Amino acid sequence: MIELIPAIDLIDGKCVRLSQGDYDTKQIYNENPVEVAKEFEAYGIQRLHVVDLDGAASQHVVNYRVLDRIAGQTSLKIDFGGGIKSDEDLVIAFDNGAQMVTLGSVAVKHPELFDKWLGMYGSEKIILGADTKNGKIAVNGWKEESTQELMPFLADYINKGVKKVLCTDISRDGMLEGPSVNLYKQIMEAHPELHLIASGGVSRLDDILALEAAGIPAVVFGKALYEGRITLKELSSLI
Repeated sequence: MIELIPAIDLIDGKCVRLSQGDYDTKQIYNENPVEVAKEFEAYGIQRLHVVDLDGAASQHVVNYRVLDRIAGQTSLKIDFGGGIKSDEDLVIAFDNGAQMVTLGSVAVKHPELFDKWLGMYGSEKIILGADTKNGKIAVNGWKEESTQELMPFLADYINKGVKKVLCTDISRDGMLEGPSVNLYKQIMEAHPELHLIASGGVSRLDDILALEAAGIPAVVFGKALYEGRITLKELSSLI
């Protein structure tokens, strides 16, 4: 069974969604993310992906108090990303209830720091964030495209011991046009033991079922849920 991971993206402490990472497309869905998380939990959801969009833009963790409230008022297993750029940021994330962190920009710009954290915290707590656009890795809240190609980037870190990868196709994110199933199949064929978390483009329940049929271990989704294209009741049948 594919692991279902709804996302809560935070700006100014509110639950929002963007399209293709563009901050100008911001839509506020709920002013109280804790309420959203509690509703997920009530329907049997066990995992949550929390993204600090303010942190991603400002290069340090910002919305850690919201993380703390979600962790304190639910039993959801939370992975947290956005703005983790230093040892202090990482400690803040774990101290405020994150059980895992997703690291993307650091892996590109400061690989020695990523390697250190992977060694310190282990592959169960450190998720490699691989946000891709036109086959290249994007960083800093997707505002900047690097020169690194996706597949060699993944292979390098998997060889270093990474076991979990959150891969987002930026061109699909928030567009409700379906996920990049072929891309994720290609990754799984190259790395069959990888715990790959697909992200971007999920628009309806059939998209999740297509990812499951393709053997993808986990999926992150948000906008389709917030806009009522997928219901929590539907999802509960998959849990």
